[in-house]
Amino acid sequence: MTRLYLVDDHRLMREGLRSLLEAKGHTVVGESADPTEALADLLRLRPEVLLLDLNLGGHSGFELLAGLQRRRLPTRCVVLTMSAQPRQVAEAMRMGASAYVLKGSAGSDLMTAIDAAVHGKKHLGADVADLALQVFTQANDDDPLSLLSPRERQIIIMVVNGQSSAKIGLELHLSPKTVATYRSRLMAKLGVTDVAGLVRLAVRHKLIDADDQGGRGRRATDFPG
Repeated sequence: MTRLYLVDDHRLMREGLRSLLEAKGHTVVGESADPTEALADLLRLRPEVLLLDLNLGGHSGFELLAGLQRRRLPTRCVVLTMSAQPRQVAEAMRMGASAYVLKGSAGSDLMTAIDAAVHGKKHLGADVADLALQVFTQANDDDPLSLLSPRERQIIIMVVNGQSSAKIGLELHLSPKTVATYRSRLMAKLGVTDVAGLVRLAVRHKLIDADDQGGRGRRATDFPG
C-alpha cells in the first residue's frame, strides 16, 4: 500500500484517480489544485508519491517540483499530464521527477510508474521515452535555454506564467532585487529585451505550452514586472 497525494486542477480527474488508486490498494492522503497549498500539505503529510499535472490553470507543476527540490522532501513525483512536449519531459526528469506518464495511457502504466517511484527507479510511460530522446539528441547550439542555470530555468518558467518578481521572491525565498538580477541575466543570455520576447522564446522552444501556460488568454505584454 502506497500513500499518495494528487495535484490536478480538474476535480473530476482527481476523483477518478482516487477511485482507481484506492481500488488498487493505495491510499490517497490529500489533493489540491494549487502548488503552494500542495507543498504545505506535502510537508505535513509526507506521502510516498506525488501524482502531479504540469498544467494547473494559473500555475505550473514545475513550481511544485522546484519546491520539492528546494526542501529536499523524500516524496517521489510521478508526472501525470496531457503535455507531450519533449522539453517538458526532459525538464521534469531533470528537476527530480521519478516518472512521466501521459493521461492517455493505460491505468496499468500509471501503476507501473508508481511502483517504480516507490522503489527509487525511473519510468517513462508509453511513447514518452521517444519524446525525451528528441531533446537529448539535439545539439545544444539549437537550444538557447541550455545556457541557463537550474535557478534561471526555474525563474523563467515562473516569469512566463505571469508571476511578478515579488511573488517569485516570496516563493523562492529570494529578495525581489535578487529575482530581478536573475531575470536580467537570463534575458541577456537569451538575447531578449522584454518579457513578451521571453514568453515567445519559451513557447518556441517548448518549455511551456502556448495554450496551457498560466497566462492563458492574456497578451505577453500583460505580464507583470
